[in-house]
Amino acid sequence: MKLVSVCGSPRNGNTEWMLKYLHALAVADGTDSELLLLRKLDIKMCNGCLACEAGGKNRKGLCAIKDAMPGIYPKLLQADAIVFGTPVYFEMVSGLLKNFMDRTCPIWTGLEDKRLAGIAVAEEGIGAAIDNMKTYAAVCGMTWSGSVTALAKKPRDVKKIEGTGEQLRQLYLALKRDAN
Repeated sequence: MKLVSVCGSPRNGNTEWMLKYLHALAVADGTDSELLLLRKLDIKMCNGCLACEAGGKNRKGLCAIKDAMPGIYPKLLQADAIVFGTPVYFEMVSGLLKNFMDRTCPIWTGLEDKRLAGIAVAEEGIGAAIDNMKTYAAVCGMTWSGSVTALAKKPRDVKKIEGTGEQLRQLYLALKRDAN
């Protein structure tokens, strides 16, 4: 299985900790796994030019914006499973993750039948963040494989929550099972 995890947090906090934990589980199991930290990548905002839609469902996977995304598209297309991780802002996914989702427009038709899972961390409530990711999965024709959520205020507080590691292990096993 090839797994790509995408961290939509602007800092090294709870979301990143959870994705690194999941990534370590996958690597230890022999899975080809990669973690993308959006905060460290040059990914510009979608400008709505619609150049990526040329060709409809048979689009070429090209974007007019020159940044890190053309190097990320092949990774997503080659993945069997993708995990989105986000801190929850105003009960939705972070702006970093939402922009990333928007920027997959050139390849979204190639994501069909891949597995998607979500990780969301909030201070008080998850709100619609997981539903945002489920909607993305449905639009892309992906299979939703589950989620892990947590409530935590300070960076890395989530690692103190009993059962978090086991929930992440179960999510990894669900992705692995669904990918086979």
